[in-house]
Amino acid sequence: MLNTLSGRFLVLTTVFVMLAEVLIFVPSISRFRLDYLSDRLERAQLASLALLADDMLDSELEKELLANAGVFNVVLRRDEMRQLVLSSPIPQPIEGTFDLRMAGPFTLISDAMTRMVTPGNRIIRVIGAPVRDAGLLIEITMETAPLRSAMIDYGVRILILSAVISVFTALLLFMAVRVFLVRPIKGVVGYMQRYAAAPEDARGIIQPNAGVTELREAEEALMKLQTELTHALKQKERLAQLGGAVAKVSHDLRNILTSAQLFTDRIETSEDPLVRRLAPKLVNSITRAVSLCEGTLAFGRAEEPAPTFAFVSLHEIACDVAESETLAASGGEVEIVASVPAGLTVRADQEQLYRIVMNLVRNARQAIAATGKPGQVKITASEEDDAWIIRITDTGPGLPKKAQDNLFTPFQGGARKGGSGLGLAIAQELARGHGGAVYMRQTGPEGTVFEICLPKGDGAF
Repeated sequence: MLNTLSGRFLVLTTVFVMLAEVLIFVPSISRFRLDYLSDRLERAQLASLALLADDMLDSELEKELLANAGVFNVVLRRDEMRQLVLSSPIPQPIEGTFDLRMAGPFTLISDAMTRMVTPGNRIIRVIGAPVRDAGLLIEITMETAPLRSAMIDYGVRILILSAVISVFTALLLFMAVRVFLVRPIKGVVGYMQRYAAAPEDARGIIQPNAGVTELREAEEALMKLQTELTHALKQKERLAQLGGAVAKVSHDLRNILTSAQLFTDRIETSEDPLVRRLAPKLVNSITRAVSLCEGTLAFGRAEEPAPTFAFVSLHEIACDVAESETLAASGGEVEIVASVPAGLTVRADQEQLYRIVMNLVRNARQAIAATGKPGQVKITASEEDDAWIIRITDTGPGLPKKAQDNLFTPFQGGARKGGSGLGLAIAQELARGHGGAVYMRQTGPEGTVFEICLPKGDGAF
């Protein structure tokens, strides 16, 4: 019950109303005390007027007047003369004097709270202004026990009434919250659960109908989110199906093209000058097509296997990549340099780290080779406090604007003509599997710099 929104609202409402009533209680008690004393002053004034009207009142009637007024003595000051009008024996000395004519609200509150917490019966003197200007002042002497008893009784009644009002108000608000807030929220939660169970079912998309503005805005935002997610799931499904078809086509096409490569040697030995001139272009076209098919098949896997972490020699990986790419650069115009300290080890999956470095180096080599000018690709590395940094620096022409805008997007981030852009996408995916990332730090006519950041430990980079 207390864990629900309506239950907590019920408790909080009761507490807050009671707190408000307590804040009202203090001035209410002070006002009750002032009214009580003022009433005693009025009664004493009436009794004194009766005596002034007839000086021959006997002592018994005088006692009855004092008892009715609830006082021991009555003093009137009229025409600058102080006159003891009614009097009776005082059982004990007077404890204090309270002048109601000049008392401010804080004084009245302080006196009232003091009287509430002071037990026993005391004698006090009270001074006030007579009603209807019947003199300069009126002074009475009275006991405090009846006053304190009346104040306590009044306070108890106020607290009981406050509790009843608090509970009644809380129940009304509880019902209102359940009708106007809890029920619509439960409806939203129900739509969310239904949609989560079958996101492809459009019937699970919420239809906004809340009367409360904030809830309706939440329903509209949820409807938009569900609609977009449903479309995205359908698109993902279609892309998955398309990817499966492309993978099959790429697999078969790769086999066909690989077979075609076997015949290129015979074509190159042909005596026909035209055939000998066109043969290298045919070989290059077939090689690029095979490379694209292999890249498509690699990227089209459902997911890369999780990396198997171990401390591996980065120097050996860099030298291996440099040697492989040097052999691939048949013209010899692109120099591949591995400048990594021999003792530097990193915590990574050796095969996946090799693929990351190889993809970046191959992209750089191919970019330089496409210019027809000599150049250099350099692999360097350093160790920082929280990560290993591997840099691939080339002297190529830099990446075009389109490639920079779609740097790690498959089939869109290619920097050279005929490139697929899969190399960077695969490298980024593998780096993220290590908790790191691939960054392009610089590009331009003077060359391009890529960084591979691999975090130390097992936290995210």
